[in-house]
Amino acid sequence: MDATLHLAQQPEADELLGRSPLAALVGMLLDQQVPMEWAFAGPYTIAQRLAADDLDAHEIAQYEPEAFAALLSQKPAVHRYPGSMAKRIQQLCQYLVEHYDGDAAKVWEGVETGEELLRRLKELPGFGTQKAQIFLALLGKQLGARPNGWREAAGAYGEEQSFRSVADITGPESLAKVRAHKQEMKAAAKAAKTAKTPKASGR
Repeated sequence: MDATLHLAQQPEADELLGRSPLAALVGMLLDQQVPMEWAFAGPYTIAQRLAADDLDAHEIAQYEPEAFAALLSQKPAVHRYPGSMAKRIQQLCQYLVEHYDGDAAKVWEGVETGEELLRRLKELPGFGTQKAQIFLALLGKQLGARPNGWREAAGAYGEEQSFRSVADITGPESLAKVRAHKQEMKAAAKAAKTAKTPKASGR
């Protein structure tokens, strides 16, 4: 895997994401309840604190849990919830060691259909349907993994120029478009929730 990504908006962190399948997976795992750039800079921060130039699933899987949580909690913290995310990253790495010999790229290499790839991604600890579809779209749009039917399996995230997720971010302009889309979705969800709330009857 050798791609140029712009998800962390930091050259060194993005360089790691573009060459390391595990770093890309961990960044996707971290991408919740924090700004995208913070999440995708996480793998580089973890690698630095491990004094390594890449993440190693075997090393992380075997790391003492409290020590790994402390590693993520150092300031600046890798995530808003470093303790719970440390546990999730270790679970992901343990799964990869058990099922893919610790090689994250084997999750998608040689997979023939988008449906099969989506199934594999959904089996990863911490990856629900939405996260799996977004990562599948990222693989297809920017990381060169395009099994038959990958766009369909990725749903709306697989559409060309959809600007719905990290899969479409290639620089500042597309980042702004994705941000705008997310704000629209939040506003729509809030409006729908307000509309469903019954008004208190006056007496």
